[in-house]
Amino acid sequence: MKSVKMYAVIGMIILGLCLSCNAMASEEKENKAVETAEKWLTLIDEGKYGESWETAAVYFKNAITKGEWEQTLTTVREPLGKLVSRELKSKTYKTSLPDAPDGEYVVVQFETSFDNKKSAIETVTSMLDREGKWRVSGYYIK
Repeated sequence: MKSVKMYAVIGMIILGLCLSCNAMASEEKENKAVETAEKWLTLIDEGKYGESWETAAVYFKNAITKGEWEQTLTTVREPLGKLVSRELKSKTYKTSLPDAPDGEYVVVQFETSFDNKKSAIETVTSMLDREGKWRVSGYYIK
């Protein structure tokens, strides 16, 4: 009877370690995706719209041409003015998103302030590509 209890305790410890490892792996993925989103947003902040398109995920590039992207950001982002502040609001790991192929995604939200818009929410979706690199696959500002 003692050995059964001992095996049960060992099993619980192993299960706990596995769950902890999965949580750490997910946290690491989220952090890498946030870093990718922040670097990508810096390109936009600097007016490097074409470069932001070039570094985006293939999924993103298939959805909008480089010229359309540059025009969209010129129309939507420039009137907001210069960046004042940007703080991480949330990061959520997902394996499925509406209207997107299954994969690994992190939806990142920032509370952002610009010269001409004091309160905005920027949502950047990063996805893990086939080469194992996080790339931006979506951007929305509200």
